[in-house]
Amino acid sequence: MSPPEAAAGAGDRARTTAVRFAFVASTTSLAKRLLVGRPFRSDRLQHTLLPKRIALPVFASDALSSVAYAPDEILLTLSIAGAGAFWISPWITLAVAVVMVTVVASYRQNVHAYPSGGGDYEVATVNLGPRAGLGVGSALLVDYILTVAVSTSAGVNNLGSVVPFVAEHKVAFAIGAISLLTALNLRGLRESGTAFAVPTYAFIIVIVGMILIGLFRVLVLGDDLLAPSAGLVITAEEDHLTSFGFAYLLLRTFSSGCAALTGVEAISNGVPAFKPPKSKNAATTLMLLGGLSIIMLVGIVVLSRLTHLQYVESETLQIVSGPPNYVQKTVTAQLAETIFGSGSFLLYVVGAVTALILFLAANTAFNGFPVLGSILAQDRYLPRQLHTRGDRLAFSNGIIFLAIAAMVLVVAFQAETTRLIQLYIVGVFVSFTLSQGGMIRHWNRLLQTQRDPERRRRMIRSRAINTFGMGLTGAVLIVVLITKFLLGAWIAIAVMIVIYGLMLAIRKHYTRVAQELEPTEERPVLPSRNHAIVLVSKVHMPTLRAVAYAQATRPDTLTAVTVNVDDKDTRQIQQEWERRQIPVPLTVVDSPYREITGPIIDFVKGVRRGSPRDVVTVFVPEYVVGRWWENLLHNQSALRIKGRLLFEPGVMVTSVPWQLRSSQDRDLDRFDERLTRVPARGPRVRPPAQAAPPSDENGEAGK
Repeated sequence: MSPPEAAAGAGDRARTTAVRFAFVASTTSLAKRLLVGRPFRSDRLQHTLLPKRIALPVFASDALSSVAYAPDEILLTLSIAGAGAFWISPWITLAVAVVMVTVVASYRQNVHAYPSGGGDYEVATVNLGPRAGLGVGSALLVDYILTVAVSTSAGVNNLGSVVPFVAEHKVAFAIGAISLLTALNLRGLRESGTAFAVPTYAFIIVIVGMILIGLFRVLVLGDDLLAPSAGLVITAEEDHLTSFGFAYLLLRTFSSGCAALTGVEAISNGVPAFKPPKSKNAATTLMLLGGLSIIMLVGIVVLSRLTHLQYVESETLQIVSGPPNYVQKTVTAQLAETIFGSGSFLLYVVGAVTALILFLAANTAFNGFPVLGSILAQDRYLPRQLHTRGDRLAFSNGIIFLAIAAMVLVVAFQAETTRLIQLYIVGVFVSFTLSQGGMIRHWNRLLQTQRDPERRRRMIRSRAINTFGMGLTGAVLIVVLITKFLLGAWIAIAVMIVIYGLMLAIRKHYTRVAQELEPTEERPVLPSRNHAIVLVSKVHMPTLRAVAYAQATRPDTLTAVTVNVDDKDTRQIQQEWERRQIPVPLTVVDSPYREITGPIIDFVKGVRRGSPRDVVTVFVPEYVVGRWWENLLHNQSALRIKGRLLFEPGVMVTSVPWQLRSSQDRDLDRFDERLTRVPARGPRVRPPAQAAPPSDENGEAGK
């Protein structure tokens, strides 16, 4: 073959190989684009920032949606003492509202002082030390995962109150909801926020409208509205509660109602996603969140008392008498039926928007968890992959990890909200308390240097707010730990401890690796010589190419090695080697146990022992296949050998590819234009230049 023909053939092979890679990349990219959408340039990050009208549904949907299950948990827990205990529910709700006001006021100080998005983690780390910050980080990571699991499970339960088929397959529907949320968030923050704005505002309008209409009918028109459960005769689950037992029950009810506070911290973690002025917009959104949550929570509980609504923990044990085949519906579903009538259109509207907002409430975690994970990864407490933004400028790896963890919880607890709620809110109140302690130290430090009277007054006021917030949230944390520990909170605490230890181990690993890789002042010592070894399984084209390439590198010594597994095959290799007069010595390594990898490793180690300062380069011929199943039939020995050689110091491994015909499918020609056209955005893509493959003296490798 003449040199021009050889060059032309090499160019055709390079072009075909490039087309093959274009086909594989195009197929994968097509599926990815359908799911995620077209990638964004890094300089478009500012275009993904949120105005307040979109930030409210994105970051506040969790706290807003809690009014759909927090009243249920309050009434459910009080039912343990019997129907006579329901009158206490408004007072329990008022106590929860006081905590909500305190937390919102405290976090408004946080977003102004720390607008970088670290939230509780940054506040605790800067002011209380890295260990405290890591404790907050582990608590928030667990709480975000539980937010997704609880919200989707509650959404399925509410939807199941209207559609029985959903109640029969609630785990599958919860998994489907999490998958859909994952896809939406992978498409980018702005698009997911826009998608969630309409249902969130619809939920606010419908629930507030239902409360106003109900109060108007009862208080102004004097209608005697009775909930479907008003006529039930229920009994206490524990008939002989002592004074201490009843007080403990009230504390447990209060801790269950505090589930309404979850999600408040998400805004402090998401400040970077707001449009400028970031801190001001975040603080305003936080105030709107608190006001709307309190109005809806108090309104629903008050209406439940005015309509004599009852909600029990165990239908079979507590309901003594009632309508035949009675099925307990959620509190919001019962109120909608009472106010708008059974079978009315507005009843289904309330059920639909309530279920939808609960599904979308998980979006708060989908926005907060990846940002927190990115910050922890940047501080080397989590894998660095969590710090990388995806095609749509979202932290894709964090989103996917959160979705998988939440799905595991949904399956493990069979999408039962009451079971999951026992694991809930422990983490969030740990972060609340430590964050407020950090803010107190923050203001103390600033007051030591601040001399302006007006600024000092503002700082003293902020410190007072954070001090009261720390005291109140700390007290709530103690109540939660006492009343929920044996009911499942211990699981959340155990997971927090595991994550805390895991993050310390990751940080220690990254630190150790960084120390090992730190350059020294000494210049690297060049190896004395380079010993090249070509692995031979048969005398065929891949082997000849590997020999030719090894020769082209001009090593100090070059030998070919084959393992004697079968005497007949080995003799054929030796005869063919001599017949072709290949100017490279062939070494035969015996293997009495018919193993290939071990003898090769031993041979390489022997070369290294003889010349410790030398480098050994091992050339491994490999097939390039075009079909996935062909990988199962080829290259397995090569993979094992390379995997073992990577752990040998002073040994370099070089793969020498040989493209099979399946990798040069003619149908790929239609992708040829992708290699030469100029993309709409980006540099021109050209086929890579590739020289003709080296050949041995007989020219066999180039044929």
